[in-house]
Amino acid sequence: MIREIENTLFQLQDEKYRTFQAKLMPTVAAETVIGVRTPELRKFAKQLAKQEDIADFLQALPHRYFEENQLHGFIVSEIKDFGLCITEVCRFLPYVDNWATCDQMSPKIFKKHRPELLTYIRDWIASDKTYTVRFGIGMLMTHFLDEDFETEYPEMVAAIRSEEYYVNMMIAWYFATALAKQYDSILPYLENRRLEPWTHNKTIQKAVESYRITAEQKAYLKKLKR
Repeated sequence: MIREIENTLFQLQDEKYRTFQAKLMPTVAAETVIGVRTPELRKFAKQLAKQEDIADFLQALPHRYFEENQLHGFIVSEIKDFGLCITEVCRFLPYVDNWATCDQMSPKIFKKHRPELLTYIRDWIASDKTYTVRFGIGMLMTHFLDEDFETEYPEMVAAIRSEEYYVNMMIAWYFATALAKQYDSILPYLENRRLEPWTHNKTIQKAVESYRITAEQKAYLKKLKR
């Protein structure tokens, strides 16, 4: 199966796209990027997810190519059983080595099991692995900024301290999104300078760029830059 998947990926290869894509992921060796566009990968992943022997591919870690990691994330996102899905996510996360695979893996079943998911999020953001932490923050942003929001959740993110660019960027993304959805609860994190300077300023930058933040709010946020 692995060889068949690789052969199909190379049949879908777009050389110009490969060059462009490789530049977007400095943490991924260029020679491991085949150059397959995301819509093609999603379509292929849905086909693979229906195969009875797909477990053989999911267990073949680490993968050789970036696109195999992408397929893995997309296939896992299609799993409809929460227990199986969370098991596969936890097994795969240590092998995730780039922001694209991390951010595009978003299991649909999670929204139906938010209380159980929260336990795993706490573990993920406490990890020493960059993309496990990033994934945990991303899931907190995706599932716990609306009706299930609690003030303890931004506290969890604000407590993270990291030297990793891809972790700090996700923290900024989280707080910028949180400002758009829970402005009154999140604003004190900036007013009281709860975030590291770079993350603080990046949060404001991303919030100001958002169409969901009012002009009045943007004007005030700009005054909070450090």
